[in-house]
Amino acid sequence: MQIDKTALPGILILTPRRFGDARGWFSEVWNEKTLAESGISVDFVQDNHSYSRDVGTVRGLHFQSPPHTQAKLVRCGRGRVFDVAVDIRRGSPTYGQWTGVELSAENGRQLLIPAGFLHGFVTREPDSELLYKCSDYYAPDCDGAVRFDDADIGINWGIDTGTAILSDKDAAAQPFRDFASPFVWEGDA
Repeated sequence: MQIDKTALPGILILTPRRFGDARGWFSEVWNEKTLAESGISVDFVQDNHSYSRDVGTVRGLHFQSPPHTQAKLVRCGRGRVFDVAVDIRRGSPTYGQWTGVELSAENGRQLLIPAGFLHGFVTREPDSELLYKCSDYYAPDCDGAVRFDDADIGINWGIDTGTAILSDKDAAAQPFRDFASPFVWEGDA
């Protein structure tokens, strides 16, 4: 598996090898032992599957606060998305900064996002599906969101944000300047 660092410490792009023949391909997308040998250790307890019908659908920017913080391993099983993580660890030298990567069924990339980051994505193809592992169970009382198009963060989503397709929750999300992060930076490994 190829492991690439991003501009934000802790956010990694994992690209599993694919073994193909005339029938198609096979890929091992998660192997605890292999990744532990590379210094990656996350205990995942829940798998989620998201389907978005239309191009320009934005889901995020989401987080789950303590005591039910979630690290995520995100991949696109169908279609194509632009996936984003934003550092929200108070005291971090990269607080409020973002990184993004295109995930697609074709490129097979995955984004590993530790707890302490906002997560969101925008669909770039119709009928896109995102599959992701989480390190803690969904806890509605710990669920939160920050406005995806907040100028203080300045994410370039590659779309006209005024035409983004949003859930009611995401349309009503708080601006970044009003966000009191429950996460504290404890240094990067």
